Amino acid sequence: MPKVTLQQSQSEAEKWAYKKLVSRFQPRPPVVRNAFWAFVVGGLICVLGQVFINLYRQAGLAETEAATGASITLVFLSALLTGIGVYDQIGRFAGAGSVVPITGFANSIVAPALEFKQEGLIFGVAARLFTFAGPVLVYGFVTSWLIGLAYYLLKF
Repeated sequence: MPKVTLQQSQSEAEKWAYKKLVSRFQPRPPVVRNAFWAFVVGGLICVLGQVFINLYRQAGLAETEAATGASITLVFLSALLTGIGVYDQIGRFAGAGSVVPITGFANSIVAPALEFKQEGLIFGVAARLFTFAGPVLVYGFVTSWLIGLAYYLLKF
């Protein structure tokens, strides 16, 4: 067992006292304000989705096709805004409010691809495209396949 000298124990005590002092003067994050803006921005994204559903319904699409069109439009817009750097600004301001809806999923796919585009199309964009979303897609596909298979087998 290594020996602990008096000098080592004093330096550990000093480190602990310093950390305690720093934590007293460190600014606290504005949790209530952050939660408010996350709620507002996430809600606005959902309202925008509902606006697209209503527009597609007025154009003559059925409810499911209108919802699909709205999802596709939101994914396209978030990918576009990620590409031009606007979605990152929204994310810094809104936090989880920009991450939770379907737009955050599109952002999580496009952002790594843009980050590594200088490495080329194959080893940069293609290799990093599904870094975050890949496991989500794989588990989603496998789960839906298993549920479909169970439904098919139990139907007979």
